[in-house]
Amino acid sequence: MRVAVLSDVHGNRHAFEAVLEDVASADVAETWCLGDVVGYGADPGDCVDLAREHCAVTLAGNHDLAVTGELSLDDFSRGAALAARWTADVLSQLHLSWLEGLSPAGERAGAGLYHGSPRDPVWEYVVSALLAELCFDAAPERVLLVGHSHVALSFTRREGDAATGERRYGGDEADLSQGRWLVNPGSVGQPRDGDPRAAWLLLDLETRRATWRRVRYDVDGAAKAIRAARLPDSLAERLEYGQ
Repeated sequence: MRVAVLSDVHGNRHAFEAVLEDVASADVAETWCLGDVVGYGADPGDCVDLAREHCAVTLAGNHDLAVTGELSLDDFSRGAALAARWTADVLSQLHLSWLEGLSPAGERAGAGLYHGSPRDPVWEYVVSALLAELCFDAAPERVLLVGHSHVALSFTRREGDAATGERRYGGDEADLSQGRWLVNPGSVGQPRDGDPRAAWLLLDLETRRATWRRVRYDVDGAAKAIRAARLPDSLAERLEYGQ
């Protein structure tokens, strides 16, 4: 089975639609979203609708939980908190109820799915081999899929060896058939790895291969929507730089 794995849409309809168009061309059986459908971006309702329509699995991210009131906004930066309050105000009750039903962790087809990490599905950023080691020890699944950091990454640990990891770029491939793996597809709606293109991961569960994909989208349109909503201008500016 071929699966599309994506994460951190963050209310960016322009990026989400571009990724879903690319996914549609890749002959996948399912699409899995690792959380943060909303937050930061100006089209949260549209993104919830797209996730409901296209994703077989959707996790709750920390921004989703902030919008539903399950997390205190005191734990967020000023810009993130302002965006969460605005998002909560503009979403319909149907959208909010759907977000409230999501969990930050799950399992699908033998893979462990976490927004943050197996140790802390909501908050932990897995950005080092040491943290990956701890996650491997904390989770039973051989393949772990995480989001949250907005950076495309992979870590692996072979029997008897320490974990190693690396940044991943569009077109990179990895053979997941040996050892244990922790994989981050990168962010759809707010990449933070210096590449402004929307990110997602093509995962083939039969051949056990992963391919990182990047997709160009209408960055200017997404930025204009943020400014039109009178959200913090920094949320629009960062899209151009992938930061």
